[in-house]
Amino acid sequence: MLPSLFIAHGSPMLAIENNEYTQFLKTLGQALPRPKAIVLFSAHWESNVQEVSNVKEYSTIYDFGGFSEELYRIQYPAKGNSDVSGQIEALFLKEGIPFHIDSKRGLDHGAWVVLRMLYPNADVPVISMSVNRHLSPEEQYKIGKSLAHLREKDILIIASGGTVHNLRALNWAQDHGEEDEWAYAFDQWLANHIENWDLESLFQYETLAPAANLAVPPYGNEHFIPIFYAMGAADNHQTAKLLHRSYRYGNLSHSVWQFG
Repeated sequence: MLPSLFIAHGSPMLAIENNEYTQFLKTLGQALPRPKAIVLFSAHWESNVQEVSNVKEYSTIYDFGGFSEELYRIQYPAKGNSDVSGQIEALFLKEGIPFHIDSKRGLDHGAWVVLRMLYPNADVPVISMSVNRHLSPEEQYKIGKSLAHLREKDILIIASGGTVHNLRALNWAQDHGEEDEWAYAFDQWLANHIENWDLESLFQYETLAPAANLAVPPYGNEHFIPIFYAMGAADNHQTAKLLHRSYRYGNLSHSVWQFG
């Protein structure tokens, strides 16, 4: 059975960089059993109703500005899989989860930056999924949980975001070196409760976790919440392992968690 994964997608520049984190992601893609398809929740696709893609072949979305021209030449022409999209539709209907089928949207950089590291040939079918930051963590977890059965069918579930993602707090001059204490404290609190599968505390992270207002700023939690979708997808095997953690710009967290 394949695990579910939470993967930080960091800066779009990861797509053309060679560093500790990109090397790890490439190695991870080689180490994982090859999936029949990938279901990917991206922090950069927000919607008020759960979106499920059913696309024949994805275009590449460049949802960023001010970066190297090289980034805008990258293509990741992954194909969809209507059978897996149909299975997700059936599971959501069974669990009473409202959803909408999207047949047009391409892959945003939260999706293709990660996928390109894991599967550079774009030869694994992808079903792109939105996230809803207006739901409670319990509801986000439930959406992931409804898909747990897919892992038994060799389908890899990935949630792409970032545990500490506050662009206003970044120190762009500090690309490497020691991380900010508050960012590490938040990630450590998170790790302790994830490893114990302490959902009661995790669902109350905003009031319980140290520096939560800095790590997950009030103006946007869309990068943090994918972790609840990923955990929910492993509810039937509640085990967690931190595969990688590093930082850039003082506090931009590159965390990779494996669940199940």
